[in-house]
Amino acid sequence: MSEFSQEEAEERKRAVFESMSPRRQKHITKKGYEKWDPFQEPKDPIDIRKDKTKRTTQTLVREFLQTRDAEEYSNEYGRGVFELCLGIINGDERFRGMYEFSCWYGELLKREDAKS
Repeated sequence: MSEFSQEEAEERKRAVFESMSPRRQKHITKKGYEKWDPFQEPKDPIDIRKDKTKRTTQTLVREFLQTRDAEEYSNEYGRGVFELCLGIINGDERFRGMYEFSCWYGELLKREDAKS
């Protein structure tokens, strides 16, 4: 937005917002219109995007699956691991919810001495 004056940038932002569907507008409003930047730079390509440990999605998935016996998991299992890993690295709320629920449920099972 730096190539425009603050006023021009706000006008452009408002024009983009108003051209969106009401459903998308509601989503942006819910997250915070002030924080929303329709002109932000694109994220790194998925293949070079790294997490806080400086590992790529592919590295994390490979490291995790190496802790499992190959006979213990299927292609579906591996796909699920990859999707969850990618979602968490990208900060996707849906996957964060799944991760946090899984952690919570695992702790619940431990507390109640139940088997999963």
